[in-house]
Amino acid sequence: MAKGGMSLGEGKDGNQENMAAWLLGVNTLKIQPFSLPPLGPHDVRVRMKAVGICGSDVHYLKTLQCAHFVVKEPMVMGHECAGVIEEVGTEVKTLVPGDRVALEPGISCWRCDQCKDGRYNLCPDMKFFATPPVHGSLANQVVHPSDLCFKLPDNVSLEEGAMCEPLSVGVHACRRANIGPETKVLVMGAGPIGLVTMLAARAFGAPRIVIVDVDDHRLSVAKELGADEIVKVSTHIQDVAKEVEQIRKTMGAGIDVTFDCAGFDKTMSTALTATSAGGKVCLVGMGHNEMTVPLTPAAAREVDVIGIFRYKNTWPLCLEFLRTGKIDVKPLITHRFGFSQQEVEEAFETSARGGSAIKVMFNL
Repeated sequence: MAKGGMSLGEGKDGNQENMAAWLLGVNTLKIQPFSLPPLGPHDVRVRMKAVGICGSDVHYLKTLQCAHFVVKEPMVMGHECAGVIEEVGTEVKTLVPGDRVALEPGISCWRCDQCKDGRYNLCPDMKFFATPPVHGSLANQVVHPSDLCFKLPDNVSLEEGAMCEPLSVGVHACRRANIGPETKVLVMGAGPIGLVTMLAARAFGAPRIVIVDVDDHRLSVAKELGADEIVKVSTHIQDVAKEVEQIRKTMGAGIDVTFDCAGFDKTMSTALTATSAGGKVCLVGMGHNEMTVPLTPAAAREVDVIGIFRYKNTWPLCLEFLRTGKIDVKPLITHRFGFSQQEVEEAFETSARGGSAIKVMFNL
C-alpha cells in the first residue's frame, strides 16, 4: 500500500522532507520524517489539508489497541482526511493537480469473495489508514489510489471533506437498517458517531429521531443539530426498565430502528428492550467485545440485530448531502490545531478529554 508526505525541512536532494505524526508508544507522539512511496500509474500524491481525530486514534494513543487491532511498531496516525492533488500517475484520467479531494482510507484487495460480492469493507486483506500495521494520513503528503480520492464540490470545504469519513459510518448504518420516511429512530449515544448517525438518519428521511446520552452538553448539541427529542439517562444497568418507559413515551410512537453508538451492556440492553417488535437494532462502531444483554426476549419479538464495519461506496452520497445542505457537519468541528509537535500533543489530549470536544481537526 502506498502512502507518504512532505514539508518541514529540506531533504538531501533539496526537496522538502515529508513529515508525519508517529505513534511511538503509549501517550507518545512525535513528528518525524515519513518516506513517500513511488507514485504508481493509478495513484495520486495529495497534500493533506484537513485531518480529524477519531476515537480509534485515541484508543491507539492510550492503549496501543482498538478492538483486535494492536500496534506493535511505530505507526503514523490519522484516517479522516482531505487535501489537494499535487501529482497524478500516468493512468489517472479523472483528477488533476489542484483538485481538492476527500480520501476514502481503506484499500481492499478486490480479489476475495467479500470484494467480489460488493462488500469490500469486509475484505480480510483491507489496508486502512492508521490501522496497524498500515500507516495513516496525518502527514504533509500521502500517496493514495486515485479511485479512492473524491473531488469536492465547490461549496464543500476541505474540513467538510475530511468529515466524510465519520459521516460515512452513519450513512452505511442507515443503509444497513433501511432508514426511510416512515422509520422512527432512536440513537443511543450523542458522541461524534451518534451525532453523524442522527444527521444521516434525518437525511435518509427519518421523520422522528430521539437521542439518548448521559451528558447534558452532548444532548444539547444533539438538540441544536435537529434531534426531535433528547433523553438523559444514567450509567446504572438497574435503571434500564424505567428509562425504556421514558424513551418510549418521549418517542410517542413505536421505535422502528435503534442505533447503539456507545456499545455498552446498558446501551445495548436499552436498545433491545426499547425497540418495537419486528424492529432493528444496529450496533455502530467498536463497542465492548463482550456484553451481557437480553437477547432471548428481543428474539421473541423478532428484533433483528445487525452490525456494521466501516462503510462501502459512501463518499459520493456524503458529498451530495454536504453539497445540497441536507447535512451540515460544520457544527461538529469544535477544535482546530496546526501541525506542530506541541499542537499535535494538545489536539490528542483535547480529543481524549471529551467534554465540549466533538471533532478535533488538524489544519495542515
